[in-house]
Amino acid sequence: MSRGAARYDGLAADATVPYSAQPESVMMRRPLARIFAGVMAGLLVAGCSSDKLSDLRSYVEAEKAKPGGRVEPIPEVKPFESFNYQSGGRKSPFENWGLTSGLAKASGISSGGLHPDANRRREALEAFPLDTLRMVGTLTQKNGMWAIIKAPDGLVYRVTRNNYLGQNHGHITKISEEKVELVEIIPDGLGGWAERQASLGLAEKSQ
Repeated sequence: MSRGAARYDGLAADATVPYSAQPESVMMRRPLARIFAGVMAGLLVAGCSSDKLSDLRSYVEAEKAKPGGRVEPIPEVKPFESFNYQSGGRKSPFENWGLTSGLAKASGISSGGLHPDANRRREALEAFPLDTLRMVGTLTQKNGMWAIIKAPDGLVYRVTRNNYLGQNHGHITKISEEKVELVEIIPDGLGGWAERQASLGLAEKSQ
């Protein structure tokens, strides 16, 4: 070793040693360390992914092993049956199906020129449907028999022949101790009007 300078492996101790001038053993250790670290990281990732795939495969196999459900059969669709209309002996579907005169007489209905009187003054009991009115008794006087009617408004009314009941122009024709008989005027469904027999029976005492 020469004077005034310490030597190490042929180089001055205070000199900066370049990377290329470092010992070959030091240069080899660093790449090997990086490779080893990379291999270990890859093994760890592979191990984790292998565990997850193993669980997934087990779940899939377990689901496949379960018995399958029964699928209901598709309901049978019945073919549409067409109908060929034969006009012979049948009434045309494009004509009005009005009541014949014989049927009108048999049922007590008359449709010739019938219509309610639009100018007639409405009576108090025409504000209520007929089925909401109750006959609760009768009253006999010199001028005839009167029916006692209780309305949904809680009031009691007295009516006699030729008075009106209900919302169908119901004209009272007869009063007895058991019921009130009347004739209503209702639409016939063909743009006209028809008469209908109706009655209001005596209500039970418990009602």
